[in-house]
Amino acid sequence: MKTIKALLTVAAFGISTSIFAQSATVQTVVKAEEDFNKLISKKGIKDAFLTVADPEGIVFKPDAVKIAEFYGKIDKQPGTLTSTPKFARISANGDFGFTAGPYVYQNGKADDDKVYGDYVSIWKLDVATNKLKLFTNLGIQHPQNDKVELTDIKDPAATTKVAPSTDPFNPKKIIIDNDRQFNQGLRISTLGAYKEFFMAEGHYYFPGFNPMVGTDKTLQFLANQAITISAETTDANRATSNDLAYSYGRARIQKGNIVSNYNYVRIWQQDEKHRWNVLLEIFSAIEND
Repeated sequence: MKTIKALLTVAAFGISTSIFAQSATVQTVVKAEEDFNKLISKKGIKDAFLTVADPEGIVFKPDAVKIAEFYGKIDKQPGTLTSTPKFARISANGDFGFTAGPYVYQNGKADDDKVYGDYVSIWKLDVATNKLKLFTNLGIQHPQNDKVELTDIKDPAATTKVAPSTDPFNPKKIIIDNDRQFNQGLRISTLGAYKEFFMAEGHYYFPGFNPMVGTDKTLQFLANQAITISAETTDANRATSNDLAYSYGRARIQKGNIVSNYNYVRIWQQDEKHRWNVLLEIFSAIEND
């Protein structure tokens, strides 16, 4: 896998112009998430999603469907939802960012009605309004976490402020290739693929478990659970500054004789050697009919 990943790195290097966009601040995407929370409290879940949705934004129900299409068809989504950004990044050019953190959903008045978990939101810049719009939002459910999640909210590093890509081909191709290579590696060795592609500070979200941070904890979890993962890429894209990207697809995870289906979303970050690595991965369970 090292050789193929090196070739993918070469393909991503050097496609730039000399014009840089204005520096971005991560608080822009954090504020977008916080404003989204305020809208949910004021207007309800349905209207809040419709208000902030990117025109191409998707939710997984269980297949990827446009946010406007899904929420436009339902009468109302009951309950209250609150979330707290604890992990966030934004691209150097400010056109792509994400937040992640704990959420509480409650459909009732009793404490027993509360559902706990963690969410991931991806935000993309709408050029017409110069505002971040919600591209996707998904989450995992797990028992209430007694520990306070660490805050990891950072502005783009100065060394990552590269010029916009002028790739004459599809600008998302390099991310799709990396995502497929990761998935190919999973077929050979689940642990080996994560050792190759997962960042040392990567965040891992799996249903039923509190978030894991770091390669060591993620590898320990995978080994202890004795699971094997096979996955197929659906789509991907990257920031124009060529420093952050996302991909998503379907996964089948086997533990013993039990096979379950999931949607996955990955956040990719380019390192100082221009290699793409996974900064975040979340698996959202698909409820089989």
